[in-house]
Amino acid sequence: MSSALRSCLVLALLLGLAASGFPRGPFRLLGKRSLPEWVVDDIEVYSTKIDCKVTSRFAHNVVTTKAINRADKAKEVSFDVELPKTAFITSFTLTIDGVIYPGNVKEKEVAKKQYEKAVSQGKTAGLVKASGRKLEKFTVSVNVAAGSNVTFELIYEELLKRNKGKYEMYLKVQPKQLIQHFEIEANIFEPQGISTLDAEASFITNDVLGSALTKSFSGKKGHVSFKPSLDQQRSCPTCTDSLLNGDFTITYDVNRESPGNIQIVNGYFVHYFAPQGLPVVPKNVVFVIDISGSMAGRKIEQTRDALLKILEDIKEEDYLNFILFSGDVTTWKDSLVQATPENLQKAKEFVRSIRDQGMTNINDGLLRGISMLNKAREENLVPERSTSIVIMLTDGDANTGESRPEKIQENVRNAIGGKFPLYNLGFGNNLNYNFLESMALENHGFARRIYEDSDANLQLQGFYEEVANPLLTNVEVAYPENAILDLTQNSYQHFYDGSEIVVAGRLLDEDVNTFKADVKGHGALNDLTFVEEVDMKEMEKAQEEQEYIFGNFIERLWAYLTIAQLLEKRKNTHGEEKENLTAQALELSLKYHFVTPLTSMVVTKPEDNEDQTAIADKPGEEADASYQPPLTPYYYVDGDPHFIIQVPEKDDAICFNIDEDPGTVLNLIQDPVTGLTVNGQIIGDKKAGPDSKTRKTFFGKLGIASAHMDLRIEVTTEKITLWSGADRSTLSWLDTVMITQEGLSMTINRKKNMTVSFGDGVTFVVVLHQVWKKQPSHYDFLGFYVEDSHRISMQTHGLLGQFFHPFDFRVSDVHQGSDPAKPDATMVVKNHRLTVTRGSQKDYRKDARVGTKVDCWFVHNNGEGLIDGIHTDYIVPGLF
Repeated sequence: MSSALRSCLVLALLLGLAASGFPRGPFRLLGKRSLPEWVVDDIEVYSTKIDCKVTSRFAHNVVTTKAINRADKAKEVSFDVELPKTAFITSFTLTIDGVIYPGNVKEKEVAKKQYEKAVSQGKTAGLVKASGRKLEKFTVSVNVAAGSNVTFELIYEELLKRNKGKYEMYLKVQPKQLIQHFEIEANIFEPQGISTLDAEASFITNDVLGSALTKSFSGKKGHVSFKPSLDQQRSCPTCTDSLLNGDFTITYDVNRESPGNIQIVNGYFVHYFAPQGLPVVPKNVVFVIDISGSMAGRKIEQTRDALLKILEDIKEEDYLNFILFSGDVTTWKDSLVQATPENLQKAKEFVRSIRDQGMTNINDGLLRGISMLNKAREENLVPERSTSIVIMLTDGDANTGESRPEKIQENVRNAIGGKFPLYNLGFGNNLNYNFLESMALENHGFARRIYEDSDANLQLQGFYEEVANPLLTNVEVAYPENAILDLTQNSYQHFYDGSEIVVAGRLLDEDVNTFKADVKGHGALNDLTFVEEVDMKEMEKAQEEQEYIFGNFIERLWAYLTIAQLLEKRKNTHGEEKENLTAQALELSLKYHFVTPLTSMVVTKPEDNEDQTAIADKPGEEADASYQPPLTPYYYVDGDPHFIIQVPEKDDAICFNIDEDPGTVLNLIQDPVTGLTVNGQIIGDKKAGPDSKTRKTFFGKLGIASAHMDLRIEVTTEKITLWSGADRSTLSWLDTVMITQEGLSMTINRKKNMTVSFGDGVTFVVVLHQVWKKQPSHYDFLGFYVEDSHRISMQTHGLLGQFFHPFDFRVSDVHQGSDPAKPDATMVVKNHRLTVTRGSQKDYRKDARVGTKVDCWFVHNNGEGLIDGIHTDYIVPGLF
């Protein structure tokens, strides 16, 4: 099963500081003290416990970590937990030497002043941010006095979704050090009874796992415990680093003697509905596929692979077609065709022939597919008892034809008219995902991000498997009139095999003897009605399982589901309606202490003898609602040559120099997917010899190439030469000129700079530095800036390109260096511990003479420890 498609419960433990470079053996000496091997940087994380209670699919998770500072001075201790984006944090407490510092959930606006004060002090220590495919990382750090104990406790809750016939708890474990007492314990209580239960770990052999893991289930109860000893945690028998680094997965399902199950506790009910054994409703599916130039290379290959696999799974009763869009729209067939063996063979031949080309016309591609489905239904070309589906895959934003997102949404909404769902798959990060999600949600579908990775084709296949087998259409869940309040969503366009419909609400009268629900839907052969009736006295017996039931769990489940659905609805509303939905979601978030996109967790903790406030926000649609491609560069190289990597998440920058001989060519960017390459050739001072310790070097030539476009641009301090195939054009820095051709835009600003754009999403700026001609030391030189990289793939490398991927670093122990004006510090980055120096460089885009100051942490020795490998790995034979 593709990890991108899991509906799962995830948490990763990244506790304390990374252990690297320590000697082997059970003890290491520090002065006169000997410390146990599991003490890293004088911080002993001696206990970590993950306690998961799952009651009727609703998971209540408590993560507790205990540590002690063994140093003779105060030390910073960090607590990081990765949790699902669909989860809501409900509680956080920090306990230092018995004193409790609780977190409080407040409205974002109320917390704003405290947040701004924390920012102004430079001490924001609690935050939640996106981390990987389905994760958010909660981080808080605190200074702990010498000899003091600290306990972190985080609680979060989530409703587990059923996917492909199973509920899954996916725990990403990464403690970064040996922990004396490490345990994961999961207790599962399901009133329907547990039918299957399994657990496995990706980071440990089955032999070791078998002795550290226990799992059992009987009747309604299931139990999993993973408790590795210190020796079982070691990466090798004599190692002091931990092998606990990977996935720990628990999967289970419940008995289904009847299609539905209703549970009632303290006036709130939850209704689960998942019938089995029904015939599959035939599908009419149109695949609308982006084949624009940005899909070139691996993405189009993986799309072809996934479509070929999907064609193997399509049933003969289904109907299908392919719509391809770039600048134009083409179709495989003029109308839907049945998935006969002969037609499927022809479809595979067509898929194998798909090639990338041109621009991105999302509007016309979608409208063509929708029109085809509407026509097939109107002209009775498809079975009466069939259901229609549109699946669109794109990797970018519309840039030709109708390109306004709001207009495309309106056109699609009017064309579909509520008759069938639209599923949008966004390939990669370089697109307006909010637009895709909003358009899918208002047409009864959903959006899914497909991550650019080696398993992208499996992600695509996994998505199709979710919607491949509709068992019911137009599902309506009804309850007795005047018997319920505050009902969550109770109508669904489709019920897919392996999934589950969940409805929750509140009883108007808790004293009724029975409670009934009717579920109606259209099946493959006939219309169906399922009736579920509950005896309230029998239901009361469930509450006897107090050991497994945490509080009013169904009430909290109802609140969780209601908030999630309100937040989803408000994505497609405006004005007063949006304000009302926001107010409802906010009220429930505060009442039930959920950290949602509308609330913040305010953590007050001790810092330097005074309380410090940190804010934990949950990223939501608010963060991306006004999507814009990045306008300022995060990466550039200029001067001697100074490489500057801006890290916006840290509001900080890292810099390093590369010291190489004149004539050396270095690779700056190499993207095998888009085919873009940028190399730079070094020049030296006029007088400095090769052995001079004070020599300065700069970039004197740059080579920018696009393999897919058969295009090369050579930039020197005198001229710019453009090759398009065999055709060559030569331009001077004395020109002011703009050149455009399909996929390329190039502008030269006389004696200042030039801008090169490859479509929408890749923009480079080259700055010309001209020195006084009689200047005795230096030649003219070039600076290179990445102004926009959001269409460059995740496989990009090079001295600059490797930093286009998200990465993290931590700076601590800031102290006076050899230069009093430039403090030194310790930086942990890419699992290396480096000594860095505070300094500054210049950004010369606006003014090549003066520049704008950019503060940064300087990494010594040619970026060693920061860049992958060593700097000589990036030397290439020539500019192209």
